[in-house]
Amino acid sequence: MTFNLRCFGWLPLLLLVQSCSSNFLPSSPASTQATSVAGVQGMASYYGARHHGRKTASGEPFNQHALTAAHRTLPFGARVRVTNLNNKKSVVVRINDRGPYAKGRIIDLSAQAARELNMIRAGVVPVRVERLE
Repeated sequence: MTFNLRCFGWLPLLLLVQSCSSNFLPSSPASTQATSVAGVQGMASYYGARHHGRKTASGEPFNQHALTAAHRTLPFGARVRVTNLNNKKSVVVRINDRGPYAKGRIIDLSAQAARELNMIRAGVVPVRVERLE
């Protein structure tokens, strides 16, 4: 039995493309419904006073008192529900910036959103992110 090794030449490329795919959350059909029950889970952090007033990737000034967040791939203006998996508190935020840049994190929240999730002391918490429409 002989194998054509050229067939397996594409395998590493396909695996690389798969590993680089993003955690994009598709929009939902209903305006207040989340895309899925599970959403995307990962770690969240927050940023505040040090960045207050600086321009975000969307062009608007960052306001640490607003309910906003940074996400790598979701479009600016998208609304997401973020639930702290430690205490089940949730908040709806609007994406207006890019990030987080720290490895292993899926969303960076404004300081106000972090306060509403009761995560200021912890700094980084496990969350579920669900896109709203």
